[in-house]
Amino acid sequence: MALSGMRGLSVFISDVRNCQNKEQERLRVDKELGNIRTRFKNEKGLSPYEKKKYVWKMLYIYMLGYDVDFGHMEAVSLISAPKYPEKQVGYIVTSCLLNENHDFLRLVINTVRNDIIGRNETFQCLALTMVGNIGGREFAESLAPDVQKLLISSSCRPLVRKKAALCLLRLYRKNPDVVNVDGWSDRMSQLLDERDLGVLTSVMSLLVALVSTNHDAYWSCLPKCVRILERLARNQDVPQDYTYYGIPSPWLQVKTMRALQYFPTIEDPNTRRSLFEVLQRILMGTDVVKNVNKNNASHAVLFEALALVMHLDAEKEMMSQCVALLGKFIAVREPNIRYLGLENMTRMLMVTDVQDIIKRHQAQIITSLKDPDISIRRRALDLLYGMCDVTNAKDIVEELLQYLSTADFAMREELALKAAILAEKFAPDLSWYVDVILQLIDKAGDFVSDDIWYRVVQFVTNNEDLQPYAAAKARDYLDKPAVHETMVKVSAYILGEYSHLLARRPGCSPKEIFSIIHEKLPTVSTSTVAILLSTYAKILMHTQPPDPELQDQIWAIFNKYESCIDAEIQQRAVEYFSLSRKGAALMDILAEMPKFPERQSSLLKKAEDTELDTAEQSAIKLRAQQQQQASNALVVTDQRPANGSLPVGQLSLVKMPSMSINVDADVAGQGLTNTNGTLSIADPQPATPSADLLGDLLGPLAIEGPPSAVAPSEQNLMSGSGLEGVSNAMDALALAPVEEQSNSVQPIGNIAERFHALCLKDSGVLYEDPYIQIGIKAEWRAHHGRLVLFLGNKNTSPLVSAQALILPPSHLKMELSLVPETIPPRAQVQCPLEVVNLRPSRDVAVLDFSYKFGTTMVNVKLRLPAVLNKFLQPISVTAEEFFSQWRSLSGPPLKLQEVVRGVRPLFLPEMANLFKSFQLMVAPGLDPNPNNLVASTMFYSESTRAMLCLIRIETDPSDRTQLRMTVASGDPVLTFELKEFIKELLVSIPKPSIAPAPAPPQVQPVSPAAGSLDPGAMLAGLL
Repeated sequence: MALSGMRGLSVFISDVRNCQNKEQERLRVDKELGNIRTRFKNEKGLSPYEKKKYVWKMLYIYMLGYDVDFGHMEAVSLISAPKYPEKQVGYIVTSCLLNENHDFLRLVINTVRNDIIGRNETFQCLALTMVGNIGGREFAESLAPDVQKLLISSSCRPLVRKKAALCLLRLYRKNPDVVNVDGWSDRMSQLLDERDLGVLTSVMSLLVALVSTNHDAYWSCLPKCVRILERLARNQDVPQDYTYYGIPSPWLQVKTMRALQYFPTIEDPNTRRSLFEVLQRILMGTDVVKNVNKNNASHAVLFEALALVMHLDAEKEMMSQCVALLGKFIAVREPNIRYLGLENMTRMLMVTDVQDIIKRHQAQIITSLKDPDISIRRRALDLLYGMCDVTNAKDIVEELLQYLSTADFAMREELALKAAILAEKFAPDLSWYVDVILQLIDKAGDFVSDDIWYRVVQFVTNNEDLQPYAAAKARDYLDKPAVHETMVKVSAYILGEYSHLLARRPGCSPKEIFSIIHEKLPTVSTSTVAILLSTYAKILMHTQPPDPELQDQIWAIFNKYESCIDAEIQQRAVEYFSLSRKGAALMDILAEMPKFPERQSSLLKKAEDTELDTAEQSAIKLRAQQQQQASNALVVTDQRPANGSLPVGQLSLVKMPSMSINVDADVAGQGLTNTNGTLSIADPQPATPSADLLGDLLGPLAIEGPPSAVAPSEQNLMSGSGLEGVSNAMDALALAPVEEQSNSVQPIGNIAERFHALCLKDSGVLYEDPYIQIGIKAEWRAHHGRLVLFLGNKNTSPLVSAQALILPPSHLKMELSLVPETIPPRAQVQCPLEVVNLRPSRDVAVLDFSYKFGTTMVNVKLRLPAVLNKFLQPISVTAEEFFSQWRSLSGPPLKLQEVVRGVRPLFLPEMANLFKSFQLMVAPGLDPNPNNLVASTMFYSESTRAMLCLIRIETDPSDRTQLRMTVASGDPVLTFELKEFIKELLVSIPKPSIAPAPAPPQVQPVSPAAGSLDPGAMLAGLL
């Protein structure tokens, strides 16, 4: 039926498309919904044609994103209509509006069953399509036997049988009991003799699902699957309609080969030989051509054939052919083909006989490691890691080390771990291993876990020949101007134990070793200070006879730390000072550490576990798992708001990592005075990477959620007040966006722009329309604020029934003076508003203001600029003050770090100006890295009082769309809120001086963008 035959629907769609903004569209939709609701109340007077028209309109409104919470019964009732047009509408709309758990579906099970078992093929197709789309356990239990009869019926047309197969597949996924294995396996075998390729393709989809859970029952289907592949490979009896760019039914080929991968072996030699001939034909006949569509189809077949070859453990000659073919793919320009080539070559590593052949493509794989596409780089890294052995370990590890300095933040931790594992696993000699790990720490110390340097200490301690070399290398690295804290730890440990072996080397006297290590003391965290104190004691012990000047210097340090607040450091300082005055006793107590007992490296164990999992986890199990997940998927109802606008960023419940940090002193590499040699650093608890000079974190690199101290009630700020409690990522400061206004009076100017402008300054216009102007003037002092609202009547008539209500979030205490009910003509009323900040939060207060002009009632809800940065005061700190505070805040939840992507590209001066506008004091030159930015500010609230906050931004000059941010303060909630505030500032908010904030939804045009989905056009295709 043509759309023009339903004039009312056609006119409604045209009206919606012609709306100038979202507000007009919503008014038109609300009007139409009201009309439909009225007509449905009078259902007896509705003709089938009218009911069909209104149900179509409901569907169109739903497709636009509006909530349709009535009319479901009318849609369902159309399924029982005797004529096709009404029945079609009923089935389509029911499929779209209802999910499998809806109560109304029980009312139509009998009607649907009658259509399935009836003789009208069109009705059968409609019913099967709806059941297949909705699924559901009740449908499965009630209708599966009838669907099975249709599938095996010889009198049904192929179109019906094809839909029956797909419908049965959906029902089987919802309830596997609907298919009885004992009685169905023979029927499946018979169905594979089908000549119609459409039915055969649908049946093969069903077979894949069946064999994924129980292949033993379907062995009789295996030879028939091979015959289907033979038929397709030779292009025998394949209609032109099923030939895609010269490839016979690539979909059926892929599904057939997938089904074969669920059978463990092929016993029959003739069947196996026939299958290998088909696979050989596929491998020989596939190449890269210019036509993208043909490439997609042929490669889908090829890669499934490769998976089947690996599954069947084919002869080495065929495996070699597969690797050669993949070698061609990883060298082409098309990124998708390169990705697939690398991925499948990684899978081929599970076949031991082809690893030497894969090594021939090592140069090309290393080139892929520098590809612009990060997904290709990841696959290349996985492949290099898997193909590494003793023969090529040096080359691969050197390439990884070179790549490390330019790699994305997201890959560096994985790179560092894999390079360390490969260096340990395939090291030709231990000195090379030490070189690699020290280079790794030097280039990517932030991403090197403690496990890695613990292992170096083990090797050096257990190999006497290695000790002088390791000490010399550690001494050389300490000469660098910027040394990572992890390098300080490992160097201090090694030099404390073995620096006496370098006595004859220039620049390695005890005094010089002490001097170069002591230079690093002011910049390290408390855990490293403990190691340095032990190193000083060791140096003193090795200096015989004692050097008085050196002894006095070290004793002075011990005296200084005897009153340290950290108990571990205090105890070490006291004990070392006491022991060092006992002369010869120090030599016995601080003797060289004994060798560690031989045990497996925790890194290698982790790597072997991963390899074991990979080897056992074949493609078949992966697909079975994916299919199980798909079958257990919940049907999610549409939860879009009634106004049709989708919130950009949904408020989600997030979980804070555990705040408890268990650091065993010995495991952390501090127990250097243990006389029984039980220093346990062989199998330490997994630790997160230590950071550099300014990044000494004990916790994860990216914190995914707020501290548990955040009150959940704050998220429900305005429930029942007509406000949406969701965060808006495009409107970073407005964390509780006000719902779109339903007034007929349009505001003058952009409300969001005005709000953002007032976030940066203390006076300006908050809102204006033809009748009133609302201005703000504010003063902020510590955690107190005083705002004055200026309500100006722009007209010669009074504004009456004026009311103002403040809806504050729970972290703000706000008190508004009385607002006069009448605002005289051409007059301005001042209303003071007192604000007290109780605790840190990014939630925003809302002013609910209403008035009446003549017969026009206006109500607006406006965000007030009492935001987080209003309670910040920029403060300048010296380097000593900054580092002292930075070190004292050691790890989550007081110090949080996150890699932020999708950042608006800014040069450092631009970013510094942006920070200054939000009350963050940038300290130039404080960070030795010119690509980093350091800032400080003071936050005021009633709970925290004056709280110093420190911020560090590390940028990537090669990719300014990503950076790493570290925020520290003495309050966990403040740290999280400030981190999120700055992240949103960098990602979402336009430059205040250049671009305004995005316009509110009600003034955005609703005409569909190029390439977007137009529900009206979709409906036209359905009618």
